[in-house]
Amino acid sequence: MASKKKKVIPYKRKRNGRTNYKVRLKLLLSRKPRLVVRKSNTKLVAQIVEYVPSGDKIISAAVSTELKKYGWSFSLKNIPSAYLLGVLIAKKALDKKVNHAIFDIGSQRSNKGSKLYAVLNGAIDAGMSIPADNSIFPSKDRVSGKHIAGYFSSAAGNQFSNYKKEKLSVQSMEKQIEEIKHKILAK
Repeated sequence: MASKKKKVIPYKRKRNGRTNYKVRLKLLLSRKPRLVVRKSNTKLVAQIVEYVPSGDKIISAAVSTELKKYGWSFSLKNIPSAYLLGVLIAKKALDKKVNHAIFDIGSQRSNKGSKLYAVLNGAIDAGMSIPADNSIFPSKDRVSGKHIAGYFSSAAGNQFSNYKKEKLSVQSMEKQIEEIKHKILAK
């Protein structure tokens, strides 16, 4: 008699392309907390997550909207704000005695010098120990916002309309980044 093989339906998250379980298993086998970074259309989210059998446990979390409390008046989704978010999440993690982590970007595309790696750069600069190659970080000019100042001077039409409406000086961004970094680390 012939018998058919049972059809195995993969997990819904795997079918939708939201979770790669082979990569997740490798991250979990390290038994270290993970620095998880996710981005949306309006902000960035960073979390320190630890695996427990009942489900992932969030040790600390930071959202780029929290930067407004420290005086950040520019976009919440650019490279300088991502760097500051990394400093903020590292400060929160270090306050909870989490010194080591591994970087987890999930199924997001990995691009050298992107916002994701700016968060990682900020976390490492704030004192966390996360294995990474320095060649993937954005350049210091991009972290300090000099590339935005270059675009701002040649912008036409509706580009940077919020900055112009609020009369923000893009040239002061580098100074504001250092001030906010100092505020976060001094807290």
